[in-house]
Amino acid sequence: MSTDAAVGPAGREVRQTHRVVIRFAGDSGDGMQLTGDRFTSEAAAFGNDLATLPNFPAEIRAPAGTLPGVSSFQLHFADYDILTPGDRPDVLVAMNPAALKANLKDLPHGGILILNTDEFTKRNLAKVGYESNPLEDDSLEPYTTHQVAMATLTRGALEPTGMSKKDAERAKNMFALGLLSWMYHRGTEGTEQFLREKFAKKPDLAEANILAFRAGWNYGETTESFAVTYEVAPARLAEGTYRQITGNLALAYGVVAASQQSKLPVFLGTYPITPASDVLHELSKHKGMGVTTFQAEDEIAGIGAALGASFGGALGVTSTSGPGVALKSETIGLAVALELPLLILDVQRGGPSTGLPTKTEQADLLQAMYGRNGEAPVPIIAPQSPADCFDAALDAVRMALTYRTPVFLLSDGAIANGSEPWRIPDVATLPDLSVTFATEANAPDGSGEFWPYLRDADTLARPWAIPGTAGLEHRIGGLEKADGRGTISYDPDNHDRMVRLRQAKIDGIEVPDLTVDDPTGDAEVLVLGWGSSYGPIGAACRRVRAAGMSVAQAHLRHLNPLPRNVGDVLRSYRRVIVPEMNLGQLAMLLRAKFLVDAHSYTKVAGLPFQAEELAGVLTDAVKGDLPA
Repeated sequence: MSTDAAVGPAGREVRQTHRVVIRFAGDSGDGMQLTGDRFTSEAAAFGNDLATLPNFPAEIRAPAGTLPGVSSFQLHFADYDILTPGDRPDVLVAMNPAALKANLKDLPHGGILILNTDEFTKRNLAKVGYESNPLEDDSLEPYTTHQVAMATLTRGALEPTGMSKKDAERAKNMFALGLLSWMYHRGTEGTEQFLREKFAKKPDLAEANILAFRAGWNYGETTESFAVTYEVAPARLAEGTYRQITGNLALAYGVVAASQQSKLPVFLGTYPITPASDVLHELSKHKGMGVTTFQAEDEIAGIGAALGASFGGALGVTSTSGPGVALKSETIGLAVALELPLLILDVQRGGPSTGLPTKTEQADLLQAMYGRNGEAPVPIIAPQSPADCFDAALDAVRMALTYRTPVFLLSDGAIANGSEPWRIPDVATLPDLSVTFATEANAPDGSGEFWPYLRDADTLARPWAIPGTAGLEHRIGGLEKADGRGTISYDPDNHDRMVRLRQAKIDGIEVPDLTVDDPTGDAEVLVLGWGSSYGPIGAACRRVRAAGMSVAQAHLRHLNPLPRNVGDVLRSYRRVIVPEMNLGQLAMLLRAKFLVDAHSYTKVAGLPFQAEELAGVLTDAVKGDLPA
């Protein structure tokens, strides 16, 4: 997508381009996530819009040089607003044969391929099934290939430090980062400062990595292999102060902000699980903001402690993924019966069981909706992007506190680990989440008693009484309670009433109407998504509209209760397509509730949708050919 070219220093061509997708790939011990994250930080500091897709194995240390051990980091940066980390890379940096074999299929012909030739040994080639060396046969002819002995050059750069050969080679990822930074005119100061801070306790290691980084930069500057460099101008984003943020970091910040806005201390009761663990790691840094983190012995203990904290007057939070939700389900049901606020952060991953711990999926929707015994309704909210996790967390806490209910927030692996620019909000614009605790008797019969289930007329929420408040003693537990008085009740009519009241409370939660993006107003096809499908759907709609066809787009943040106008929106279009990274869970709910012919397009590959594939589906739908 080059738009202009000029001649730079040393007679090299400098191409101006609107967007670039780079993928760093190597062994899980090669530091590809760090390399990609550092390049991302420089792109963010420069002012590009960006989106990232880290992809790494589930094994803590897969066998070196094997296909299961390949780790990659894809970055899409541009001078305009983008929605996805890109369908396929324009540039592939492969640190070994396994990384090449695992990723070459995604590189289009004509793409730039940068290879670390030192790893293309007979043994490493055999590990991944190469019968001949791709550096020597003609299999790489369709690509613009640059062969760079990164390990050798890194060792040479670090030789004056006296570092061992093995230790020196570990810095080859910084050599690759330096080379790509030169190639795309990225600054060096930020990365060098980062390395000095990261290895502050080991200054010799910091300087070694900086030497390797500079060696990569200087190699690009002096070699004749790279005849072209590239420039991507800053993007024109809305005015404000921005920072790069991942979904898990945004969730953590949203919880801290909710604590400040509600004036409640946060208690996170949790157990580490991929890909949600970063929420625990980040919140543990904010003790000074009234955050207490408790790493329990298991998932059940974690949520039990969180619910206990809510009973005690704190903002109880638990974080997990699908397998953890299964273990937490009984306590979630208890929270429904107790009618206490509780925030459940479910960062979805591939399942069932252990499944694909480091891969993304959207398959927990029905579990969040119905995965408890009895009638146990809970609100469900789903952020659409990493930055949106901040606002979604605030919205989820609003529901929990206002309506006295546990709330599910459904993120997923792509959102959690992906990153994008986030416009830091003005604190004055954040919602007021303050709560009022019960302080005195409320019995309507004038008896001077406290009725724990006497409901607010508007929200149907029960009063929240902090234990130890004189005169407000009341019974808690999972047994059914009498409406109003809160005593244990086995009365059939009372149980029927309480079940319906709890459902009515969730149904009555205020959520905004569903908005539809239909530029021409004459589209016959509506594509409806939720969660992380937002970006690929939006990018696909751009492509379809650019081809002269009309398509409408809508995206659901609130999945329970649904916006009041969803049925009317669905019935306004002749064809409705629902892409999901599951086997059609939302589509099934929509068909059942609204009796509309919603058509699923599903994917459960552990990877996000590609804009190109969805554009093809929508193009076919506009022409009348619906997904099977």
